[in-house]
Amino acid sequence: MKTLRLPFDNAQGRRSGRSPKVCILRADGTNCDVELFYAFKKAGGDPEYVNVNQLRDKSKSMQDFQILALPGGFAYGDDIASGKIWAVELVSFFKDELEKFHKKDGIIVGICNGFQVLIRTGLLPFGNIGKMDATLLPNNSGHFECRWVRVRDEKSKRIFWMSINHGEGKFFANNETIKAIETKGLVIFRYIDNPNGSINDIAGVTDPTGRVIGLMPHPEKFMDLTQYPNWRRDKITKPHGSFIFEEMIKYAKENL
Repeated sequence: MKTLRLPFDNAQGRRSGRSPKVCILRADGTNCDVELFYAFKKAGGDPEYVNVNQLRDKSKSMQDFQILALPGGFAYGDDIASGKIWAVELVSFFKDELEKFHKKDGIIVGICNGFQVLIRTGLLPFGNIGKMDATLLPNNSGHFECRWVRVRDEKSKRIFWMSINHGEGKFFANNETIKAIETKGLVIFRYIDNPNGSINDIAGVTDPTGRVIGLMPHPEKFMDLTQYPNWRRDKITKPHGSFIFEEMIKYAKENL
Protein backbone atom coordinates (compact mmCIF):
# COMPACT_ATOMS: atom_id res chain seq x y z
CA MET A 1 0.00 0.00 0.00
CA LYS A 2 1.34 3.44 -0.96
CA THR A 3 -0.01 5.69 1.77
CA LEU A 4 2.24 8.62 0.93
CA ARG A 5 3.69 9.71 -2.40
CA LEU A 6 6.28 6.96 -2.48
CA PRO A 7 8.38 5.86 -4.31
CA PHE A 8 9.54 9.18 -5.70
CA ASP A 9 10.32 10.15 -9.26
CA ASN A 10 14.08 10.38 -8.66
CA ALA A 11 14.41 6.96 -7.05
CA GLN A 12 17.61 5.15 -8.04
CA GLY A 13 16.63 1.79 -6.60
CA ARG A 14 19.72 1.33 -4.42
CA ARG A 15 18.72 -1.39 -1.98
CA SER A 16 20.22 -1.70 1.47
CA GLY A 17 19.45 -3.81 4.49
CA ARG A 18 20.60 -1.11 6.88
CA SER A 19 18.10 0.79 9.00
CA PRO A 20 17.72 4.35 7.69
CA LYS A 21 19.06 7.00 10.05
CA VAL A 22 16.38 9.40 11.25
CA CYS A 23 17.10 12.82 12.76
CA ILE A 24 14.45 13.65 15.37
CA LEU A 25 15.11 17.39 15.48
CA ARG A 26 14.32 19.16 18.74
CA ALA A 27 14.10 22.73 19.97
CA ASP A 28 12.90 24.35 23.18
CA GLY A 29 9.20 23.51 23.46
CA THR A 30 9.24 20.31 21.42
CA ASN A 31 7.12 17.69 23.22
CA CYS A 32 6.14 14.92 20.78
CA ASP A 33 9.68 13.81 20.09
CA VAL A 34 9.48 10.64 22.20
CA GLU A 35 6.43 9.38 20.32
CA LEU A 36 8.07 10.19 16.98
CA PHE A 37 11.26 8.37 18.00
CA TYR A 38 9.21 5.31 18.98
CA ALA A 39 7.25 5.38 15.71
CA PHE A 40 10.35 5.39 13.51
CA LYS A 41 12.08 2.80 15.69
CA LYS A 42 9.11 0.45 15.53
CA ALA A 43 8.86 0.92 11.75
CA GLY A 44 12.47 -0.20 11.32
CA GLY A 45 14.39 3.06 11.38
CA ASP A 46 17.41 4.14 13.42
CA PRO A 47 16.24 7.39 15.07
CA GLU A 48 18.46 9.80 16.98
CA TYR A 49 17.56 12.89 18.98
CA VAL A 50 19.33 15.99 17.68
CA ASN A 51 18.95 19.41 19.25
CA VAL A 52 18.95 22.30 16.80
CA ASN A 53 21.90 23.76 18.74
CA GLN A 54 23.95 20.72 17.72
CA LEU A 55 23.39 21.69 14.11
CA ARG A 56 24.44 25.25 14.88
CA ASP A 57 27.70 24.19 16.55
CA LYS A 58 28.24 21.61 13.77
CA SER A 59 28.57 18.67 16.15
CA LYS A 60 25.76 17.13 14.08
CA SER A 61 24.85 17.49 10.41
CA MET A 62 21.61 16.89 8.54
CA GLN A 63 23.65 15.12 5.89
CA ASP A 64 24.36 12.25 8.31
CA PHE A 65 20.71 11.18 8.04
CA GLN A 66 18.27 9.90 5.44
CA ILE A 67 15.15 11.25 7.15
CA LEU A 68 14.69 14.60 8.90
CA ALA A 69 11.69 14.65 11.24
CA LEU A 70 10.21 17.70 12.98
CA PRO A 71 7.95 16.71 15.90
CA GLY A 72 4.88 18.33 17.35
CA GLY A 73 4.82 20.59 20.39
CA PHE A 74 5.17 24.32 20.87
CA ALA A 75 8.65 25.22 19.64
CA TYR A 76 9.88 28.38 21.35
CA GLY A 77 6.45 28.73 22.93
CA ASP A 78 4.86 29.36 19.52
CA ASP A 79 5.65 33.03 20.12
CA ILE A 80 4.63 35.38 17.27
CA ALA A 81 2.85 32.48 15.53
CA SER A 82 2.91 28.69 15.67
CA GLY A 83 6.30 27.43 14.51
CA LYS A 84 7.38 30.90 13.36
CA ILE A 85 10.59 31.31 15.39
CA TRP A 86 11.83 27.81 14.60
CA ALA A 87 11.09 28.39 10.91
CA VAL A 88 13.04 31.66 10.94
CA GLU A 89 15.93 29.88 12.68
CA LEU A 90 16.01 27.10 10.09
CA VAL A 91 15.86 29.47 7.13
CA SER A 92 18.38 31.92 8.62
CA PHE A 93 21.00 29.39 9.71
CA PHE A 94 20.36 26.21 7.73
CA LYS A 95 18.92 27.17 4.35
CA ASP A 96 21.88 25.72 2.45
CA GLU A 97 21.83 22.57 4.58
CA LEU A 98 18.11 22.08 3.98
CA GLU A 99 18.51 22.56 0.23
CA LYS A 100 21.41 20.11 0.15
CA PHE A 101 19.46 17.54 2.16
CA HIS A 102 16.47 17.89 -0.12
CA LYS A 103 18.53 17.62 -3.31
CA LYS A 104 20.10 14.35 -2.15
CA ASP A 105 16.56 12.89 -2.06
CA GLY A 106 16.27 12.91 1.73
CA ILE A 107 12.81 12.69 3.29
CA ILE A 108 11.60 15.61 5.43
CA VAL A 109 8.49 15.13 7.56
CA GLY A 110 6.78 17.56 9.91
CA ILE A 111 3.88 16.66 12.17
CA CYS A 112 1.61 19.25 13.84
CA ASN A 113 4.06 21.92 15.05
CA GLY A 114 6.59 20.42 12.64
CA PHE A 115 4.09 20.93 9.81
CA GLN A 116 3.60 24.54 10.88
CA VAL A 117 7.38 25.00 10.74
CA LEU A 118 7.66 23.48 7.24
CA ILE A 119 4.86 25.74 6.00
CA ARG A 120 6.54 28.83 7.43
CA THR A 121 9.94 27.91 5.99
CA GLY A 122 8.36 27.64 2.54
CA LEU A 123 9.43 24.01 2.12
CA LEU A 124 5.73 23.28 1.88
CA PRO A 125 3.78 23.29 -0.29
CA PHE A 126 6.03 24.24 -3.24
CA GLY A 127 9.58 23.80 -1.95
CA ASN A 128 10.32 27.54 -1.96
CA ILE A 129 12.58 27.94 1.07
CA GLY A 130 12.21 31.45 2.45
CA LYS A 131 8.89 32.13 0.69
CA MET A 132 5.70 31.41 2.59
CA ASP A 133 2.87 30.38 0.25
CA ALA A 134 0.32 29.09 2.78
CA THR A 135 -0.32 29.23 6.50
CA LEU A 136 -2.03 27.49 9.41
CA LEU A 137 -4.50 29.70 11.24
CA PRO A 138 -6.34 29.39 14.58
CA ASN A 139 -9.11 26.80 14.51
CA ASN A 140 -12.59 28.00 13.60
CA SER A 141 -13.78 26.78 17.01
CA GLY A 142 -11.56 29.36 18.69
CA HIS A 143 -10.04 26.82 21.04
CA PHE A 144 -7.52 23.99 21.24
CA GLU A 145 -8.81 20.81 19.59
CA CYS A 146 -7.75 17.52 21.19
CA ARG A 147 -9.59 14.47 19.84
CA TRP A 148 -9.49 11.59 17.38
CA VAL A 149 -10.53 12.31 13.80
CA ARG A 150 -10.96 10.40 10.57
CA VAL A 151 -8.54 11.23 7.77
CA ARG A 152 -8.72 10.03 4.16
CA ASP A 153 -5.59 9.17 2.22
CA GLU A 154 -5.99 10.86 -1.16
CA LYS A 155 -4.24 8.10 -3.11
CA SER A 156 -5.72 4.92 -1.69
CA LYS A 157 -8.96 6.54 -0.38
CA ARG A 158 -8.44 4.54 2.79
CA ILE A 159 -9.74 6.02 6.03
CA PHE A 160 -7.34 6.39 8.96
CA TRP A 161 -7.96 7.28 12.57
CA MET A 162 -5.49 9.84 13.97
CA SER A 163 -5.44 12.13 16.97
CA ILE A 164 -5.24 15.90 16.67
CA ASN A 165 -3.84 18.26 19.29
CA HIS A 166 -3.64 21.82 18.03
CA GLY A 167 -4.94 25.35 18.35
CA GLU A 168 -3.70 26.59 14.97
CA GLY A 169 -4.41 23.89 12.42
CA LYS A 170 -6.61 25.59 9.84
CA PHE A 171 -4.86 25.25 6.47
CA PHE A 172 -5.29 28.49 4.56
CA ALA A 173 -4.00 30.08 1.36
CA ASN A 174 -5.31 32.37 -1.36
CA ASN A 175 -7.45 30.95 -4.15
CA GLU A 176 -4.60 30.84 -6.66
CA THR A 177 -2.38 28.86 -4.28
CA ILE A 178 -5.15 26.44 -3.34
CA LYS A 179 -5.86 25.84 -7.03
CA ALA A 180 -2.17 25.13 -7.66
CA ILE A 181 -2.00 22.73 -4.70
CA GLU A 182 -5.04 20.83 -5.94
CA THR A 183 -3.96 20.83 -9.60
CA LYS A 184 -0.49 19.52 -8.75
CA GLY A 185 -1.96 16.80 -6.53
CA LEU A 186 -0.11 17.95 -3.42
CA VAL A 187 -2.85 17.10 -0.93
CA ILE A 188 -2.10 13.75 0.71
CA PHE A 189 -4.66 13.71 3.53
CA ARG A 190 -8.12 15.24 3.97
CA TYR A 191 -10.33 15.35 7.04
CA ILE A 192 -13.60 13.45 6.92
CA ASP A 193 -15.03 15.59 9.72
CA ASN A 194 -13.10 18.85 9.46
CA PRO A 195 -12.09 19.83 13.03
CA ASN A 196 -10.55 23.23 12.35
CA GLY A 197 -11.98 24.80 9.20
CA SER A 198 -9.12 23.92 6.84
CA ILE A 199 -9.84 24.90 3.24
CA ASN A 200 -10.93 21.86 1.21
CA ASP A 201 -10.58 19.76 4.39
CA ILE A 202 -6.80 19.70 3.90
CA ALA A 203 -5.06 17.76 6.69
CA GLY A 204 -1.67 17.18 5.06
CA VAL A 205 0.31 18.13 1.97
CA THR A 206 3.54 17.25 0.21
CA ASP A 207 5.89 19.22 -2.01
CA PRO A 208 6.09 18.46 -5.77
CA THR A 209 8.83 15.83 -5.22
CA GLY A 210 6.74 13.97 -2.64
CA ARG A 211 9.72 13.90 -0.28
CA VAL A 212 8.65 16.76 1.99
CA ILE A 213 5.59 15.71 3.96
CA GLY A 214 3.53 17.67 6.48
CA LEU A 215 0.31 16.95 8.33
CA MET A 216 -1.51 18.26 11.39
CA PRO A 217 -2.85 14.90 12.73
CA HIS A 218 -0.49 12.69 14.73
CA PRO A 219 0.11 9.26 13.12
CA GLU A 220 2.97 8.67 15.59
CA LYS A 221 0.37 8.44 18.37
CA PHE A 222 -1.24 5.36 16.83
CA MET A 223 1.59 2.86 16.62
CA ASP A 224 0.06 0.40 19.09
CA LEU A 225 -3.54 -0.81 18.97
CA THR A 226 -4.09 0.08 22.62
CA GLN A 227 -3.39 3.77 21.90
CA TYR A 228 -6.71 4.00 20.06
CA PRO A 229 -9.65 4.61 22.45
CA ASN A 230 -11.98 2.08 20.78
CA TRP A 231 -9.37 -0.62 20.25
CA ARG A 232 -11.55 -3.24 21.93
CA ARG A 233 -14.62 -2.48 19.83
CA ASP A 234 -13.40 -1.53 16.35
CA LYS A 235 -12.06 -4.26 14.09
CA ILE A 236 -8.66 -2.69 13.52
CA THR A 237 -5.89 -5.24 13.10
CA LYS A 238 -2.96 -2.87 12.54
CA PRO A 239 -2.29 0.58 14.04
CA HIS A 240 -3.00 3.15 11.36
CA GLY A 241 0.15 5.17 12.01
CA SER A 242 2.25 2.13 11.13
CA PHE A 243 1.32 2.36 7.45
CA ILE A 244 2.80 5.85 7.15
CA PHE A 245 6.07 5.25 8.97
CA GLU A 246 6.68 1.86 7.39
CA GLU A 247 6.26 3.41 3.94
CA MET A 248 8.87 6.08 4.66
CA ILE A 249 11.31 3.52 6.03
CA LYS A 250 10.71 1.23 3.05
CA TYR A 251 11.52 4.00 0.59
CA ALA A 252 14.61 5.07 2.51
CA LYS A 253 15.93 1.49 2.66
CA GLU A 254 15.49 0.99 -1.06
CA ASN A 255 16.60 4.35 -2.38
CA LEU A 256 18.83 6.27 0.03
